[in-house]
Amino acid sequence: MSWVIGRRSAWMIIAFWLAVGGVASPLAFRLADAQKNDASAFLPADAESTRLLAAQRHFPGGEAVPAIVVMTRPAGLTPTDRSAAAAIAGALRPFASGPVLGPIISPNGRALILTVPLAQLDDAAQFTDNVREMRRIATRLSPAGTETAITGPAGLIADAFQTFRTIESWLLIVTAGIVAAILLVVYRSPLLWLVPLVSVGIADQAAAGIISLLARHSGLTVNGQSAGILRVLVFGAGTDYALLLIARYREELTRHRDPAHAMREAMRRAGPAILASAGTVVIAMLCLLIGELASDRGLGPVGAIGIATALVTMTTLLPAAMVLCGRRLFWPLIPRFGEHPPVTDTARRGPAARTAHLNALAAPTVPGHEDLTEFDLAEEPGRWVRIGAAIDRRPRVVWVGTSLALGVLVLGLLTMDTSLRQDQGFRHRVESVHGIELISAGFPPGVAAPTYIIASERAAAQVGAVIRATPGVAGTAEIGRADGQVQFLIALRDQPDSQRSFDTVRELRSRLHRIPDAGTLIGGNTAVNLDVRQAAVRDRRMIIPLVLAVVLVVLMFLLRSIVAPLMLMTTVVLSYLAALGASAVAYRWIFGFPGADPSLPLLAFIFLVALGVDYNIFLMTRVREEAERIGPRPGVLHALAVTGGVITSAGVVLAATFSALVIFPLVQLTEVGFVVAFGVLLDTLVVRSILVPALTLDIGRPIWWPSRLARTDDTGSAPPAAASGGPISTPRPRPPHHRV
Repeated sequence: MSWVIGRRSAWMIIAFWLAVGGVASPLAFRLADAQKNDASAFLPADAESTRLLAAQRHFPGGEAVPAIVVMTRPAGLTPTDRSAAAAIAGALRPFASGPVLGPIISPNGRALILTVPLAQLDDAAQFTDNVREMRRIATRLSPAGTETAITGPAGLIADAFQTFRTIESWLLIVTAGIVAAILLVVYRSPLLWLVPLVSVGIADQAAAGIISLLARHSGLTVNGQSAGILRVLVFGAGTDYALLLIARYREELTRHRDPAHAMREAMRRAGPAILASAGTVVIAMLCLLIGELASDRGLGPVGAIGIATALVTMTTLLPAAMVLCGRRLFWPLIPRFGEHPPVTDTARRGPAARTAHLNALAAPTVPGHEDLTEFDLAEEPGRWVRIGAAIDRRPRVVWVGTSLALGVLVLGLLTMDTSLRQDQGFRHRVESVHGIELISAGFPPGVAAPTYIIASERAAAQVGAVIRATPGVAGTAEIGRADGQVQFLIALRDQPDSQRSFDTVRELRSRLHRIPDAGTLIGGNTAVNLDVRQAAVRDRRMIIPLVLAVVLVVLMFLLRSIVAPLMLMTTVVLSYLAALGASAVAYRWIFGFPGADPSLPLLAFIFLVALGVDYNIFLMTRVREEAERIGPRPGVLHALAVTGGVITSAGVVLAATFSALVIFPLVQLTEVGFVVAFGVLLDTLVVRSILVPALTLDIGRPIWWPSRLARTDDTGSAPPAAASGGPISTPRPRPPHHRV
């Protein structure tokens, strides 16, 4: 992308992206309105509960979402309370798409319910505002001494959307603040951090704007979870790309007088690894398209668009802005032409470094350019040099011990429980959950989320008898007939979305499907969530093997080896399992969550495998490059020393941005944020820094089989200093190569 680097083209690129940001921002802020947070929107078309929703359209008000108004008085309802309930029913009738049912008094006389059918709206904000106004009316008309709440599917949907809408702007502020703080620490400059932060901010708005348009006009499914993940993914990945590119650009400024020449060289060196990294994540995200759940299929394009937008922005806008600002952007630590480049681990240089520096200055330059010949400087042992030396002393002991430690974390999976109910998904008290608790004081819990059954009218009597005889059914009533079909409403005895209620739905399906020519369909909130869980299991079984295969092929192509990619994939999978196991323990004993969301294992796998491979790509492409130049063993040690700092910084940035999801008062997003943040840190600080170098050192040359690098006589030997474990110097001249 050398065309980006010219001064005139740089101004054009900046103007283009500023215009994109201006156009995309209004669309980005409307992304929340395009979200679909109802579980039924995620179902595959052939799921039984989906087919029931289609059949309900033939009934009056069949597409309605029930809102359940509950009123309780601990000492028992009075005639005044019942009159107030009738007044509430009348006041809420303008919101209803059909008759308001009730009031129905509980057997103990302490509670009553009204069922208000609400029309499904494409505008989620309007639907939520309607529910909020209904709650205001119900509260105003309720007598003193009573408790009133609106719950049911409509209440849960409204509370989920309102939570996302309230926290969305805070997520942007917190994520941007985290990135700004880390960039200030990394660069120690009052100016430099602004360029990558503004660039990644524009990328965020552009990606959100594109997805908002697709959600409105192409049927792309976006929910609050994928919208939140999009933001942290763009900020995290975009900042990572900026760190890698700016680190190389700063190094090249010490070798080139002209910042444009330095940026061209930085793009040439760091660009391939950044492109491979982004491409791997995009491919992994697109594998979600084969999933049955619309939420999975929607997250794939959302994540892929976010990463692709971050890549394009950070390889066009960022270089253009950096070149126009010049060296002074790094003030007060301005890299000067002729200085030795900074060490990634900030270790101080010694006499050997100064000698190498003087030799480099004396080297001939390319005719017509006032650039220094590329050189690598000998350095005193710094943090990453010391880590490499420690690993090199006993690599087998290191990788075995590290693997065992990760294996201990994997044992945490024994405590993993993926049975989180919909009403357990809030970390704070919301009215819909409180309403379910109030209903349970006088009615079976299943009243809060009715189950529906549609069957052939000819089999109505037999179907009704089977429903009443099924264990776990608290009551049933026929609520309508249309087009030769009959519809029943069922209240289950157990909590909606609990294992017992799922078992009851399974038993109903098993019994009713055996009735000849009944054509029975079973749906409703509990059945929907059961079908979602079953589809999530099928998606895991299909998508995880596909992602592993695709990423393995990408690594084989990139590293030109079979053994190294297999080793890397094994470490990444081990890291994923360890992170998931540790997170399961944290969810239960630290956060006190009642369980994990069924989609968590797949989401954690996609992000941790794709992003974990990223850092291994950055490291192993440099290891291969150095192995070809100075030999396998010193190549590993040198690659670890020169990439350790920037890759660790990138990992910390990504982990910190995903940890921003913890501010959401939703269990699902908190769980995703924690497992990805913990997993990225585990992968960056342990797997990439210790386990992979130790395995590479222990395996030796065969790790590059079947390439020629695996054969002893086809590669250069290490210089004496490297072979003895001392400072690594570099013979010159060297051919051009790509590296981070």
